[in-house]
Amino acid sequence: QMVETKILPELIDDLKDELSIEEIERIRQSLEEKEEQLIEAIDQTETVEERKTLRKEKSEVHKQKKQFDDFAQRKMRYEEQLVIMGVRNSFSKTDHDATFMRMKEDHMRNGQLKPGYNIQLATENQFALAYDCFPNPTDTRTFIPFLEKIESKIGLPENIVADAGYASEENYCYVLDETESTPIIPHQGYLKEKKRAHKQNQFHRDNWPYNELDDYYICPNQKRVV
Repeated sequence: QMVETKILPELIDDLKDELSIEEIERIRQSLEEKEEQLIEAIDQTETVEERKTLRKEKSEVHKQKKQFDDFAQRKMRYEEQLVIMGVRNSFSKTDHDATFMRMKEDHMRNGQLKPGYNIQLATENQFALAYDCFPNPTDTRTFIPFLEKIESKIGLPENIVADAGYASEENYCYVLDETESTPIIPHQGYLKEKKRAHKQNQFHRDNWPYNELDDYYICPNQKRVV
């Protein structure tokens, strides 16, 4: 009785997120069989005290069975949602292909997330060369698959120009190593580095003398910083 009333509930609470649907179903069936056995025992018992004890035990088993019914339904729902979500971190319940993103049109100015798509458009001399629709909210993750599509259709130009939103080490390396194009993409701190306040900030590492041979900086206190 202690196993069923104390140990099993604690075990359920610890393992419910790790159990598979099949394991949950097996435990639920076992509890259902136990409940039926207790019902049969109650019907065959004539002692009031024993009947009371059996009913209490049956009530606990029934409660646990309902828990596992709920676990099974939630587990199935979670697994379905994970399949729909794929490699994304969210999806819309009304449009499974849409991903929650921060939109430029934020009238409330509270960073509200809305389901949407990331539309990419490649142009040259004001002509549209290619477009595609992505579920990724960040441009850095759309850059490589979009270039691959363009290359397969019409080839890539000599120079690939994009804003700092596409800047990442992976994207730079892809263009330099996997294509014959040259990336003209400023890194994400480029505009900040061009400001007078940044250039005059003597405590910023970018403004310190750098010894490339021994790989260290000289700080304003004339100390080496590795």
